[in-house]
Amino acid sequence: MAEGVAARAAAAEILGGILGEGRMLEDVSAPDLSPADRARALRLAATVLRHLEPADRVLDRHLRKAPPLAVRNVLRLAVVERALGAPAHGVVNAAVEIMRQRKRTAHFAGLVNAVLRALPEGDPFQGQLPQRLPRWLRQPLVHAHGREVVTAIEAVQAQEPPLDLTLRPGFPAPEGEVLPTGSLRLRGPAQVSALPGYQAGGWWVQDAAAALPARLLAPQAGEHVLDLCAAPGGKTLQLAAAGAEVTALDISAPRMARVEANLRRTGLTARTITADALHWQPEGAFDAILLDAPCSASGTIRRHPDLPFVKDGSDLPALVALQARLLDRALGWLRPGGRLVFSTCSLLPEEGEDQIAAALARNPGLTVERADLPGVPADWWTPAGGLRLRPDYWAERGGMDGFYLARLRLP
Repeated sequence: MAEGVAARAAAAEILGGILGEGRMLEDVSAPDLSPADRARALRLAATVLRHLEPADRVLDRHLRKAPPLAVRNVLRLAVVERALGAPAHGVVNAAVEIMRQRKRTAHFAGLVNAVLRALPEGDPFQGQLPQRLPRWLRQPLVHAHGREVVTAIEAVQAQEPPLDLTLRPGFPAPEGEVLPTGSLRLRGPAQVSALPGYQAGGWWVQDAAAALPARLLAPQAGEHVLDLCAAPGGKTLQLAAAGAEVTALDISAPRMARVEANLRRTGLTARTITADALHWQPEGAFDAILLDAPCSASGTIRRHPDLPFVKDGSDLPALVALQARLLDRALGWLRPGGRLVFSTCSLLPEEGEDQIAAALARNPGLTVERADLPGVPADWWTPAGGLRLRPDYWAERGGMDGFYLARLRLP
């Protein structure tokens, strides 16, 4: 098999699992590949998903009728690779070989060859707008922020995101850019476990936006703190590193195993519990709670480009109701005067600003506290005191995940 064909063929198969079967990228396997080829296949598939709409615009100029999905995915992959600067002859030869590998697509080899050779020289995406968000997400965001902001978000989501680390003082760390909020941003692909400081537990992977809820909570040494919906564990590590007595709870046993693995690597300690927060009852009250609630994850599309093709927004009402139940339940576990940070990695107001407004109406005496967070510009704060983070913030640095967070205080 020619060089690079195995990874490209696997990438096309992965795209079929996502676009044809509605499976998430992390759930689609790439069997019988070396670790390097598997990593490349996943990276290629994710890149195609970031540029699917522009790729289809290019292809539709050269196709008289729609080919089967398996064929279109190979064509999409080839167009995206061309846009990224891959040599045209290698891209075309690999696509044709992939077609010939299977009986059901072998007779499309000539079509694939003809279409790809008909593409003009240079970047096929020249002059095109970035891929748009799905309608169910784009419309409410345009209403909330305007078209210019949404287009800026889409431009960031078309780029491969950099890797952010949360650092522990006094430990070795890789070289990178220290962001205003304190996270370390790396450039280019990296094998995480081979980076300086990994084995010593001196840092963990965590988007710069995802690091802010724990900082907003501001845990103090010796405080009893609950990390609710804790997996995969970055916030648990932050709370434990601050010296708090941490209880980490999550409903998923496999995801909680990741939290425990991260605790072992870093040498930090927390009590871990696998349970449903809607039925679990703590032994006593907490000084502070961090609730990173289940949500649409619409703020993480830059890292999870499969989301727009797998989700359709139909689960949003159930998620909003679940968030409200978890929030009210968690408030009941706080000591008088205690504080809670509510966060969602969502761009939608109903999972953020509206959720907090409703909670204040249901809980007399509950207030929102605005805190001083180093590196956070004043215009990221909402008039009601919450913090709205958007992917287009720090666009020139690679952006950030979209989040909403607010710190609540009991009377």
